[in-house]
Amino acid sequence: MERNMRSITSLAAVAVLLLAATGCGGGSTGGSAQGAKDPTTGKTITDSKGQAVSVEAANKFKTAMDAMVQHDKAGDWSEATCSSTAQLFLDAADQQGDTTFAEAIYNAGLAYQRCKKDSEAKKHFTQALQKNPKFHPARVQVALYNLAESGERNLDAAISEMRQAAVVDAQYKNVEALVHLALLYMKRGNQVADNDGPNDFQRAKRYIQSALAVDDAFMPAFNQLAIYYLETAKQKAGRKTGKAVATNVSKQKKVDTQALELAALVCSQAIRKNPNYAPIHNTAGMIQVELANLNGAVQEFNLARRLDPTFYEAQMNYAAVNLQFRGFQQADEAYRAALKMRPNDYDAHLGLALALRGQIDDANFDSMVAAASAELEAAKKVAPERAETYYNEAILTQEYKAKSGGKGAEGALMSAKGLFGQFIQKAGASAEFADAVKRSKERMSEIDQIIAFNKQTEAERKAAEADMKTKEAEQEAAAGSEGEGGEATTPAPAPAQ
Repeated sequence: MERNMRSITSLAAVAVLLLAATGCGGGSTGGSAQGAKDPTTGKTITDSKGQAVSVEAANKFKTAMDAMVQHDKAGDWSEATCSSTAQLFLDAADQQGDTTFAEAIYNAGLAYQRCKKDSEAKKHFTQALQKNPKFHPARVQVALYNLAESGERNLDAAISEMRQAAVVDAQYKNVEALVHLALLYMKRGNQVADNDGPNDFQRAKRYIQSALAVDDAFMPAFNQLAIYYLETAKQKAGRKTGKAVATNVSKQKKVDTQALELAALVCSQAIRKNPNYAPIHNTAGMIQVELANLNGAVQEFNLARRLDPTFYEAQMNYAAVNLQFRGFQQADEAYRAALKMRPNDYDAHLGLALALRGQIDDANFDSMVAAASAELEAAKKVAPERAETYYNEAILTQEYKAKSGGKGAEGALMSAKGLFGQFIQKAGASAEFADAVKRSKERMSEIDQIIAFNKQTEAERKAAEADMKTKEAEQEAAAGSEGEGGEATTPAPAPAQ
């Protein structure tokens, strides 16, 4: 589930706080007759249902919040700290002694989520929603988990739940829900009109702007707005949208520069507000890739991954762009960082294989060829249906294994030819692989020519050896005649070559 959750969004959910009652008096308490007071306003502190929170429960809740903030700042979340922090929140809920303290149960779920204990996290989010069906932060998280469990296929259901949380329950006040809703609309991308807009992209823009109207410093909203302009520019160019990892755009349709500059402007404004928000630098890097400014892209991706070393997309983007201008060692390091987060990631294994292949030289030939081959095998195990693996394995075999010399060279060439054939079969009629299919056919023909030439050369070598032996025998025979006292004879001329 971890991969799906990260691919849906890079927003880190924020813990909910207890609020002072806006009305007079407040509700009844469960675990104590005395309700806690806000030290600033003196008003009674209440839960999401308006029930007064006891002093004891509020104190335990504050202790739990302090622990969560401390671990967030230190970045030292572990199974032990997640469990202990979650238990602090659950103790606060128990102290309250009733069935309404959704905030504490929700925050316990967030504590589990911090160390990717997703089953525990979802369980507590679900419990919080059961305590209070209008508790929109929990509805957001449950909707995301349900979408992840569907393989991100049930977008309609996710959008319905997210809209319920953002618009109906939160009344446009939950900026996280609004940005998630926009993201889901962009992911679905349909053209069906409804009361919220003419199509999904326009609906997404509306909800991003709503989030910024509530909080003009909310960085995920800025980031999603920049992504909106970037993806809109791709749409206008007839390009596929939604790709999270940078690719070589040199052979793709160029997008409108003006639209890209608008996206870049949003990034610039956001970075001025908060230069330490990693996702905005990753988005800025994607924009620079489209503008063909690879140096600028590398700088942004590198900054994003340094700000957040666990940012998978930034690591992959930094690696992919470095591969484009032969930064093989840098790509190697970033792909390895990505694989630490996702050991079974196909793209990271394939990318690392290419980075290793680019570093092959005479000094490390055997070890690097073996390492690159091992990564290709790992990629093939993860996704045996992916055509790219076979093409790159064929290149490695033809260009390196076959050229290492020895009796196995012809066998390696035949293996490469077979791999090119498998690639062509798996690629089918896909336009994405059209150029590679053409090159594969050319290489297969080239391999046939090399093998034929080698066989011809071998035949010629054997003929020359036989001819040499004949000459030597004739010379020995002539020398023997002279030694016996006979007249020297003129050797017959050698056969014409």
